[in-house]
Amino acid sequence: MDFWQVLEGRRSVRSFNGERDVPSEIVTRLLQAAIRAPSAGNCQPWYFFVVRNQSAKRALAQAALNQWFLSEAPVVIVVCAEPERSAIRYGDRGRRLYSLQDTAAAIENLLLAAVASGLGACWVGAFDEEEASLALDLPSHLRPVAIVPVGYPARRPSLSTDRRRLDAVVKEIE
Repeated sequence: MDFWQVLEGRRSVRSFNGERDVPSEIVTRLLQAAIRAPSAGNCQPWYFFVVRNQSAKRALAQAALNQWFLSEAPVVIVVCAEPERSAIRYGDRGRRLYSLQDTAAAIENLLLAAVASGLGACWVGAFDEEEASLALDLPSHLRPVAIVPVGYPARRPSLSTDRRRLDAVVKEIE
């Protein structure tokens, strides 16, 4: 797939083929793509938890406001920010903004790598941070930013998408 095919093929997948696991080698490639993301000052304030344990996935689904499709994915990747890594260089702005922006860039790389690998994934941001942290017994210096279920799609994602037109979201300043 070329870049534009991957970009056009990215969809939020919430239904997975329960009979196909995701090999560890592919998960490693997704994580390698994630850590290639840009970060302010090259601080790389991200940390990833790869969850295959069913009870942990159920606890994450519950933390995610009962989005049970999370527990049906063979792999769930919890992407965390480590705000103090950015704060060392950029103070409060690094802690409150850059660490989240950088982590978001890593998440998008992960999602695009999933598409390029024939997988489906979904960026889940609706969850109770404290409950998700407790579900994985996260260290206090890490903040969960996204829960990303990953697997082979149960069905081919629709290619149609509603996107706002460029003229509705772009203003050129000359």
